[in-house]
This record gives sequence, structure tokens and C-alpha cells, in this order.
Amino acid sequence: MPAHPALAPTTTRPTWSWGLAPALLVCLAAPAFFVVRIPWLGWALLAAGVALAFATERTDISARALAPEGARAPSLVRDLSLIAVGLLIVSAIPLKAELDNLAMLRFALALGGAVAVPYAISRWLYRDHAIRFPWRGGGRWSTFQWVWLVVVLLLGWLILPFYFITSGVYQNWPVVDTPDLIARLFVGVGAVGIWDELFFICTCFALLRRHFPDWQANLLQSIVFVSFLWELGYQAWGPFLTIPFALLQGFIFKRTRSLAYVVTVHLLFDAVVFLVLVHAHNPGVLDGLFLV
Repeated sequence: MPAHPALAPTTTRPTWSWGLAPALLVCLAAPAFFVVRIPWLGWALLAAGVALAFATERTDISARALAPEGARAPSLVRDLSLIAVGLLIVSAIPLKAELDNLAMLRFALALGGAVAVPYAISRWLYRDHAIRFPWRGGGRWSTFQWVWLVVVLLLGWLILPFYFITSGVYQNWPVVDTPDLIARLFVGVGAVGIWDELFFICTCFALLRRHFPDWQANLLQSIVFVSFLWELGYQAWGPFLTIPFALLQGFIFKRTRSLAYVVTVHLLFDAVVFLVLVHAHNPGVLDGLFLV
């Protein structure tokens, strides 16, 4: 099956390009917003990144060489501006996990807008269709892909209870001790997991791949991915888990070209997260399910 047009580069990107500097500045806005929580620093990094991309794009002829003959090279300024818009929208709300109606509505509007607004700008203002959501872009799943789903569940079962309970980070999520709160947690964890793939992979990673080698684009998107997860609650030694997870999701998406598959992987992992949080907040309810 041919690669999806938004996902498969037709040329080899150089290992080094001047565009790396503005892309890094834009991605570093994520830890400014979500880790150290200094909004003005995030705004400054976004502005500096987009401005530097504009200056770079006007002087760097290597970017033009990436486009097939007769075609327009993808614009680094436009693509970084789309990531910047998404980050600005997400950073407008606190990401502390809460389960009341207002908090869930706030999350829905901000996270939904962070995907929908860049998509709308790309499709109807820039008219370059740079953001796509290829649900089954890679065709049927291979045997290895099915096996990997089982491995994900096993790794989650082995690692996540130890991480959440021994580090105490489960307390970053609200106590869920009623059926209503447990149901809200289930919906919230799953919805955020799906959003992660829509924004970090299908938006940030896909846009960065238009300009940089896949491994560089993956490293850059992982900065944004892991920073968001940090504020969401994956703190302490969480980055030792979230960094490999973010990189693996980018790699899997590159290989499978399937949003359905990366979402399935993420939701399986998040199903274990949900059970661990219920277990941690309600000792005795799920005794025997986990080793911790």
C-alpha cells in the first residue's frame, strides 16, 4: 500500500539544517509552559522560534531543494506556527487532573481546540493540508503489531503500579471512590490518551517530519509530549517512562502510518493507568490484580 501523502517524505532530509534552531525553540516552549510553568518564557520561545524560522526560510535555499520539481517546498514558518497555536491553546488552562463538570468542559474545549484550530488553519487558510489523521493508513495489522499490543499490556501491568504507588504520583489525580468519579476518570484518561496522538503525533510529529529526518522530528515532538504529561501528573521519575513511550509512539506511527494503531496502543496503556489509579485510591478493591 502506498504511503499516506502527509506521512511519507519523498526526499531525504539533511541531518543538519538551520531550521533545527527555530523548531527547537518552539518545542522548548512546552517545558516552559508545562514543567517550569513560566508563561512569558513560553510565549517568548514561540515568538523567537517563528521569527527565526521566517529569517531562516528567506535565506536557506536547502529547504527549497526538498520539494519535488515544480512543487512548493513546505513552509517551516507555517508549520511551526501551527504547533505554536496548539501550544498556546493548551497552555491557556491548568492541566491539573480534575473531574468536576467545569474542569472536564475546560479540558474538552482547550484540548479539542488545540487540534481543531491548527487543522482548520492548515486546511482552509494555508490550504496545504499538512495535518491529516490517517485512521487506517498502513492497511491490515501484522502479527508483530498484534503481539506488541499484548506486550504493551504486560509492560503496563509490571511497571505502572510500581511507578504510581511507590513514587506517590497517583496523588496527582483526584480520589475516585464513587462509581460516578470512577466513570469520569475512565472517560477522562481515555479521552486525553486519544488527544495525545491527535496532537503530539498527527500534528506536531507530522509537521516536523516535513522538514527534518524522522529521528529528529521524533525527538522534537517528544519534548512537547513529555512536558504535557509532566504537568498532567507523570512526575517524579515519570520521564524515564514517558520519554521512551513518546519516542515509541512516533516510531510506530512512522512505521504503521495508522492512527488507529497508535491510539489502540495508547488506550491499552491508559487502561492499566486507570486501573492502577482506582487501585491506589481504593486499597483492597482490586487486590490480587497487581503485584504492588
